Amino acid sequence: MTQHRITIHNQGRRRFLTACFSLVTILLLWRVTDLQVLNNEYLKLHGEERSVRVVTIPAHRGTIVDRNHEPLAISTPVASVWAIPREILAAKERLSEISSALETDPATLQQLLEERSSRDFIYLKRQINPQEAEKIRSTGVPGIYLQQEYKRYYPAAEITAHIIGFTNVDDTGQEGLELAYNDWLSGAPGQKRVLRDAKGHVVQDIESIQTVRSGKELVLSIDQRIQYLAYRELKNAIIRHRASSGSIVMLDSVTGEVLAMAGQPSYNPNDRNGLRSEHYRNRAVTDVFEPGSTMKPFTIAAALMSGLYTTDSIIETGPGYIYINRHKIEDIHNYGKLDLLNIIRKSSNVGASKLALAIGPEQLWNICSSFGFGQDTMSGYPGESPGLLNNFRNWSEVELATVAFGYGLAVTNLQLAQAYATLATDGMMKPISFLKVEGPVSGQQVIPAEVAREVKIMLESVVTEGGTGQSAAVRGYRVGGKTGTSRKSIAGGYAEDRHFSLFAGMAPLSSPRLVLVVTINDPRGGEYYGGQVAAPVFASVMKGALRILDIVPDNLPAVENAVIMAQSLGVKEQAAR
Repeated sequence: MTQHRITIHNQGRRRFLTACFSLVTILLLWRVTDLQVLNNEYLKLHGEERSVRVVTIPAHRGTIVDRNHEPLAISTPVASVWAIPREILAAKERLSEISSALETDPATLQQLLEERSSRDFIYLKRQINPQEAEKIRSTGVPGIYLQQEYKRYYPAAEITAHIIGFTNVDDTGQEGLELAYNDWLSGAPGQKRVLRDAKGHVVQDIESIQTVRSGKELVLSIDQRIQYLAYRELKNAIIRHRASSGSIVMLDSVTGEVLAMAGQPSYNPNDRNGLRSEHYRNRAVTDVFEPGSTMKPFTIAAALMSGLYTTDSIIETGPGYIYINRHKIEDIHNYGKLDLLNIIRKSSNVGASKLALAIGPEQLWNICSSFGFGQDTMSGYPGESPGLLNNFRNWSEVELATVAFGYGLAVTNLQLAQAYATLATDGMMKPISFLKVEGPVSGQQVIPAEVAREVKIMLESVVTEGGTGQSAAVRGYRVGGKTGTSRKSIAGGYAEDRHFSLFAGMAPLSSPRLVLVVTINDPRGGEYYGGQVAAPVFASVMKGALRILDIVPDNLPAVENAVIMAQSLGVKEQAAR
């Protein structure tokens, strides 16, 4: 009886187990059928997500070169380290290897990974050199990957920093011409679909989705040789005169091209650690100042165009000062009677004021406006200031007089350079260009050519004996220009001991090609007049630029000129042979 019960019990248990196994088998078969037949797209999709990836191919940013195709900004290939946090955290025992390769603290690295453990992509280190990349690759730690990128490098460093600007870590323009021409330089990244293995290595390129398009080359108007010269001389002057800052601009008056533009203090765009944003600004286009006596040539032009004055007109400047509504305007000396040329040569504030009072505010404002003051130069440079030129209807009698010698308006270095370039080209204003110009350039006639020529003759007297800018003379060349010394505006008026020192001029005057403006802010070395501080910088840079560009002298003695011509002919004959 007992044996019979045991047999029945065993049979029941077998049937139960058989039923259970049968049910599990049926469920498994159903699941397999569901996944492989009914819902196979789901598995296929997620399988591909774990092995097939769309990879971005970075575009090579276009090179920036000077007018002679010397590189000013280039992109070099580098690697960036990225990771899948959860894969690294699965091998925590190897965090020390990773932190050592990345040169970071292990605890900091672990905290970073844990905070972002839900992500599939984080950067650990950007733009490392090939040696660092190989060190990281050799660890073989799972979850660590390398991605090719490009890093911008600036061969001339601080010499061209304020013109070129720089890019960020993603190779996108942030300042200067890098920003202005970012679309031209950037190109377009490509994309491709790849197959990765379990370690994340690409084992097969599946297809190209989008072809990479490299950025285009940007050819600037800048001449790197002149740029270096301008930067060096400006920096030396800033140090010598213990000035707080300064800027310098050289234009080709024929084409409107910017041949050089430098500012101080500068910075190294290849290493910007610790720099503040004010270091980045290009003072030649963003900073404004009252131009002082460098405005007087335009006052003279307005007087000549008014029909009330000729070059022979005489102005009484004695006793060396005048009062306008109890405001005193004075000269350094009592110059007595001066013609228009000597108002420029001696830089008479009284003479310029009397001319402005006679011709009226509208006439003077029209001239200032036509030369570009109060509006930006349309150069396209980011952050360019339009300066300040108030409407003449708001001028008082005193303001009219002070605008005549450069107070009550504000200009940039680039604006002042364009205005002097317009005088250089007989009153024809050419558009400013930071890009190399091919072929002739048309312009706009803003004053009669004859008036511009008469003013240029007056400017030549400034750098001759008895003028305020003798230190701007360049041996062998006729030079025309104007000194400027303006007091700095402070709360409640003007400082007695803080100045802007300026010189603006052109050469060779017989057929002006180069225009140069030098501005020194707040010289504290004892000298502060434009003729003492800025004029010598003008002479050094202009002399070097004329030589670099092989511009023929126009002020040599007959014998010396004959020798040069003979040497020139000899060189040509030798070349012909």
